[in-house]
Amino acid sequence: MRLLRARRLLIASASACCLAWATTAAAQQVEPPPVQPTVEPASNPSIAVPSPPPSDIQLPEVAPIIEDEEFEKAIPPIAAEDDPELDQPLESIADFEKRQTTEAAKADDTTVDAATPVAGGAAIPALADGDNAELIGDAPISDSELAAPLPPLESFNVEPVEFAEAETDRENVSVAYTVQVNGLVPADDSTDVDLADLFGDLSALYDGDGKAENAAMVRARLTADGELMQRILASEGYYDAVVDTRIDRGEREEGQEGQPRPRRPITTVIDVKPGTQYKLAEIILKADPTVPLTLIADNFPLSVGEPIVAQRVQGAEAAIALKLPEEGYPFAEVGQRDILLDSATGDGVYTLPVKIGQRSRFGGIETTGELAFDAEHVNVLARFKRGDLYDSRKVDDLRQALVATGLFATVAAEPQPTGESAGDDTEYVTMLVTQQAGPPRTLAASAGYGTGEGIRLEGSWTHRNLLPPEGALIFRGVLGTQEQGIGATLRRSNAGRRDRTFEIVTEATRSDYNAFNAITGRVAARVSFDSTPIWQKKFTYAYGVELIATSEDDYDFVRAERNRDFYTIFGLTGQVGMDRTDSLLDPTKGFRVTALIQPEGSLAGRFSPYARARLDLSGYYPVADNIVLAGRVRAGSILGAARERLAPSRRFYAGGGGSVRGFGYQELGPKDPDLDPIGGRSVAEAAFEGRYRFGNFGVVGFVDAGQVYRGSTPTFSNLRFGAGIGARYYTNFGPIRLDVATPIGRKPGEALVSVYVSIGQAF
Repeated sequence: MRLLRARRLLIASASACCLAWATTAAAQQVEPPPVQPTVEPASNPSIAVPSPPPSDIQLPEVAPIIEDEEFEKAIPPIAAEDDPELDQPLESIADFEKRQTTEAAKADDTTVDAATPVAGGAAIPALADGDNAELIGDAPISDSELAAPLPPLESFNVEPVEFAEAETDRENVSVAYTVQVNGLVPADDSTDVDLADLFGDLSALYDGDGKAENAAMVRARLTADGELMQRILASEGYYDAVVDTRIDRGEREEGQEGQPRPRRPITTVIDVKPGTQYKLAEIILKADPTVPLTLIADNFPLSVGEPIVAQRVQGAEAAIALKLPEEGYPFAEVGQRDILLDSATGDGVYTLPVKIGQRSRFGGIETTGELAFDAEHVNVLARFKRGDLYDSRKVDDLRQALVATGLFATVAAEPQPTGESAGDDTEYVTMLVTQQAGPPRTLAASAGYGTGEGIRLEGSWTHRNLLPPEGALIFRGVLGTQEQGIGATLRRSNAGRRDRTFEIVTEATRSDYNAFNAITGRVAARVSFDSTPIWQKKFTYAYGVELIATSEDDYDFVRAERNRDFYTIFGLTGQVGMDRTDSLLDPTKGFRVTALIQPEGSLAGRFSPYARARLDLSGYYPVADNIVLAGRVRAGSILGAARERLAPSRRFYAGGGGSVRGFGYQELGPKDPDLDPIGGRSVAEAAFEGRYRFGNFGVVGFVDAGQVYRGSTPTFSNLRFGAGIGARYYTNFGPIRLDVATPIGRKPGEALVSVYVSIGQAF
């Protein structure tokens, strides 16, 4: 190699010497020969004749790169008898050009014309451009089509080229492959995470199901999976892991005679050397003193000695970022972590800077943007008051309450520093609510079906902010096989207190059931304090007043026929509830109790006062993560008036999807001679369900029981039972329910199967 490098230097030196000598000769204006060959640059672009430099330019002397002695030693001696020309002196540039001109002139004298015959009778073809004097001419044209003029572009016909054989590109042939991972077991056994399963979920090779369009795609997937494995191991503390990838090709299988041999099987191999799993040797939290002093340390879940796992580290930092704003530090910031690793010991020193910011208390509320309502109403929704220690959970709750109004396209609530001292080394912060009012009008529709109730469609139009703040006007319509109606509601949400609602309702309905046929008008006012999906309350209440005018038919046992009467009913409503469940829409544990009392007076010929009372109790018990046992009981009584003095629509009934499944709507209880229900003054119901959920779906088995009685006290005798099975599809607004049930001990006139479809659990 050294000799080769030296020879190159020598050759370069010799070339430089020749160039310097030639340049010097030109500078001395050597007399050019009398005859020079003519060279056309256009026809011979590869030949160029250098022009002599001007005589007034003094070229610098060029020193030899190596000395002559070193040159002679590097070049082996060549005997003169091998090539006598080697010992001849170099000719001058003028002599060289003169010799070249003489040889060209001789060539011109011996040029043969294209038409001149030669030995054998063959003619030498002319050059393509007819110039026979060129030193380097064009190639002879032996195909007449090549010399023909090109056709006009508009008449040129493009035909695809057809090949005798289809070319094959082995790189573009679909290939099958298998995946092999070696050496991952030691690391997998040392972590709480199934690394093999995690790799399988994210792997490009596994995602390809063992097939690829070509070998290049297999290599690309293998490279990506090698990088993926490196990241997975690093996330579990194996920062020195070595991951090698390769493709193994098996022996080619023998094919059938006359058939192409099958491709060799491909195995993609990922070799893993986990190395050392680094552990935390020291944890340094750089932060100013907090109140209490151990606030950060007590809520930082990492400890010395545990592996440096990325998910644990990120979770610990997130815990601090969440906890500090909950304890009065709205402007806390978690800085960039620093982990110093020692490869000799496998230890890591973890350092985390934290800026706690100023400890703060809630001050006032300001609002900006396109307003749906003012800051005074925002203060009604807030669950904090001036002077309370800042808590980000209360800010999140306010943000959710603002969203729940349905009046905003976007809304945000952020703390703003004021610099105003609140005492105790704290400052007031102003909550800035940025509003962007959205469309206030809404169209909604729902549908349901139940045996005995038929199909029921309901639609509504709502203007949610007709009378700000949150004064909504609602028009509602019902269209069903057995009920039709229209109504209007004026509702004020969050009326003077969060989640308190005041509403005035007016409606007209027509009902056509087996129990009664009625045309009813109703006007009512109600105040309620109810649970919401944002804030499920332990105690709820409602009270109100209503006036009902209704024309209904009833069976007269004295006359043995149905008669229609007109009833005017004035009543009061009071309701209280206690809720200890874990969810408003889909509870899995806890219990609920609701008590309702309605003192009423009915005027139908004469005034009849009475009181309707009802008690509902339900409980939920989880026996496993996805299995819940649920039960419900109901008891109701009407005191103070005989059944005949009560409007049929104000009596108790049982049966249907929200009562005793397996029976038609209002089907249970006393009946007239035509076997139509006539209602009663007391009711008793019970239901038991086993709910099994898998993902967004669920299966429910249930048994219901109930009965309606003529007297005002339920006797719990002659209970009727229904059993069935149901399906659930769980959505973010509650489960969609489909139940199919059959009565136990079915009697004549009762359906064999009843079907119920609605939104929400049965109870």
